[in-house]
Amino acid sequence: MSRRKLTDGAMPASVKKLRCAVYTRKSTDEGLDKEFNSLEAQREACESYIASQRAEGWVLVRDRYDDGGFSGGTLDRPALKRLLADIEQGLIDVVVLYKIDRLSRSLMDFAKLVETFEAHGVTFTSVTQSFSTTTSMGRLTLNILLSFAQYEREIIGERIRDKVAASKARGMWMGGKVPLGYDVADRRLVVNEAEAARVRRVFELFVETGSGVETVRRLQAEGITAKSGRPLDKGDVYKILNLRTYIGEVTHKGNVYRGEHEAVVLRDLWDRTHTILQVSPRSRAAQNRQHAPALLKGLIFGVDGRALSPTHCVKNGRLYRYYVAQRVLKGDAAAAGDDGIVRRVSAAEIEAAVVDQVRSLLRQPEVVVGTWLAARAEAPDLKEGEVRDALSRLDPLWGELFPAEQARIVRALVERVVVGPAGADIRLRVEGLAGLVRDLTAVAPEALKVAA
Repeated sequence: MSRRKLTDGAMPASVKKLRCAVYTRKSTDEGLDKEFNSLEAQREACESYIASQRAEGWVLVRDRYDDGGFSGGTLDRPALKRLLADIEQGLIDVVVLYKIDRLSRSLMDFAKLVETFEAHGVTFTSVTQSFSTTTSMGRLTLNILLSFAQYEREIIGERIRDKVAASKARGMWMGGKVPLGYDVADRRLVVNEAEAARVRRVFELFVETGSGVETVRRLQAEGITAKSGRPLDKGDVYKILNLRTYIGEVTHKGNVYRGEHEAVVLRDLWDRTHTILQVSPRSRAAQNRQHAPALLKGLIFGVDGRALSPTHCVKNGRLYRYYVAQRVLKGDAAAAGDDGIVRRVSAAEIEAAVVDQVRSLLRQPEVVVGTWLAARAEAPDLKEGEVRDALSRLDPLWGELFPAEQARIVRALVERVVVGPAGADIRLRVEGLAGLVRDLTAVAPEALKVAA
């Protein structure tokens, strides 16, 4: 019986074809732009091994599965996901690796991958390590190897953490999001003067107002933005106020070190800011209310069409506020006695009546719908539910808003208050709600809260 000699590279017809996929991985992306890098080295070794097994039916699939710049401690890798998807679709029979740890450095993740392979009849092999996933001894050996790989990864992590701590202690900037007010040059923070002025303005406004909400409103009115160009919200403001980078310091795990970079905020301004921050937000709000501006100044009139002016007096240590007719303030006694002319009205009573009207307005369904329709002219994507949520948030928090914020809302919604012997005629400006909603949805929901 004659035998036909197989030529190199030939595959016997009776040999089952095994589709082989090469998977490569490199933890960092350094050097990936070079013509020949470690991913190519891994692939070349794997393809040579597949070619040597051609007589066993091994053939290389066309798709490439290369993960450059991805850690072996996670399965969230694009090429690995494509590989698993192709395995689940029955397109692969063998996975070829340069080393087992290219697949995973986590023992738990590796076990999941092996389970997936076995469920779809897929085997894998390492061209530098002889393993078989079909025997118990092979599994034991793999587990030991992966345990050491995971141990090595943890040691590397500890070394990195120690290096970061040592570098921070020397005041070095260790990367991350570049804060407003700085740029990066030669791996160091350098002052960006234009942005630094924005940072200082945040501190100055907070010291002036004592309110995060009012600071945000003033910043947005002045067009002061974050580094990305978006308006600053309350969260941004408090992050800026508490970032010690701005006084030339570096923090790490509760420790503070002198930084290599320049400060952009004077220590005195920082100290004044943090003196205010140490007072609870509710206490700050109460203190501000003691010096509250007249809520209806410029909005309240008598039946004669003349404005009533805010005034106050102190009796037995207690402050009493009023709105008084201009002619009375000028000493016009005859006017003071004219019928139909209100000489004086309690500020607390009339302001409470106006606020009750405003809060009642915010709860009316038809007002919510009308406000939504008006606001959509400038914000087409605004939803009715967002308008309802914004207005419903404002009502229960009204008593905790700072006086300046209360006054702004009242001025947006109240057109005129006319007081006479029969009572007060409060004329509301419903269209002002549209602008209010735009403000409330532009500022983060938590910005309405007094809590820091």
